[in-house]
Amino acid sequence: MDDSASTRTQPQIHTAPRTDISQNQGKFRIHLNFPGHALPNHDDHGYGPLATVVESFMDPGTLIRMHQHRNEEIISWVPDGVMRHDDRQGNALVTDSDHLMVMNAGSGFWHAEETTADDPPLRMLQIFVRPHSLDLEPGIQHEPIPEQTPNAWRHLFGPEDSDAPLYVRNDVHFYDCRLEAGATVTLPSRSEWDTYVYVFDGAVTAGDEETSIGYTESGLVTDEGDVSVTASEDSIIVAFCINPAAPITRQGTIGR
Repeated sequence: MDDSASTRTQPQIHTAPRTDISQNQGKFRIHLNFPGHALPNHDDHGYGPLATVVESFMDPGTLIRMHQHRNEEIISWVPDGVMRHDDRQGNALVTDSDHLMVMNAGSGFWHAEETTADDPPLRMLQIFVRPHSLDLEPGIQHEPIPEQTPNAWRHLFGPEDSDAPLYVRNDVHFYDCRLEAGATVTLPSRSEWDTYVYVFDGAVTAGDEETSIGYTESGLVTDEGDVSVTASEDSIIVAFCINPAAPITRQGTIGR
């Protein structure tokens, strides 16, 4: 028998229920998920460079007027529907299931968001990453993303030196997956990093003990090792590989 195998630390899955932290602005509503809340006695609402994952709703005909962000990386992930973006640099962009947007706010970036009266109701994730340094050069990325393959992870953003189609300025990788009922995938992982998983739609079980993670619930996997995820029903899930030791800043307009 391999003694090292019997003493090896198994991955721990710390689950969190649907968040009860929300804001209702009528036609625009948000639910704020804080990955740090999954860990008992954790003194930070975020987890390393991942500050918060915001479930955002915009009714048709909604305008969020021009406003500024500073010192945070803001990712708009739209699995269905459209989110329309304007900014003071003259960009007029549409983010949908075929595109991803990353706003590298840096020292300051002004933008507006909108749905038109003819657009469908929008439910999306807006992800806030803490950059490694303050007052970086501001900019925006808006790129087509690879076509999605069922039951497989799609790598959408990562650090500046990664092979993902878009980048953020800290140690976070982001993946999504449309998982059919009964299908299983292994969570993305990296040596000495941890993984945060969020169920956007559906429900899954995770790990050898089949830990349940339901609709809009999440789990933080600490300690190294493969963790399998099986869909209890057709599901859409996202996962973040996070370096918890990465240097971070805490002066973002929203994420902090």
